Amino acid sequence: MSTCKIKKGDTVKVIAGREIDKEGKVLSVDPKNGKVVVEGINKVTKHEKPSAKNPNGGIVESEAALDISNVVYLHKGKPTRIGFKVEKDENGKVVKKNRIAKKTGEVID
Repeated sequence: MSTCKIKKGDTVKVIAGREIDKEGKVLSVDPKNGKVVVEGINKVTKHEKPSAKNPNGGIVESEAALDISNVVYLHKGKPTRIGFKVEKDENGKVVKKNRIAKKTGEVID
């Protein structure tokens, strides 16, 4: 997959699947497999055996990964695509690569 445009800590909106139109913060990104984990979205239950960490065991609820194509970045509360703008010095060397919101053209970070 090409450059991952969604990063950890971004606010995203789900645009496909059973959790459609819900928003949350990105907890982790797996660019190799094209997956993201979003806070409070796509909750699944797992049965865990008793361990030192969880002596009682039982049913544990956690977030599962979503495909990165099913989320869109939220810039100032509005969904937008993300592009890149490269700043170069006078010799043509890349100085900085910024993410920009396609809708407004503003620099994200």
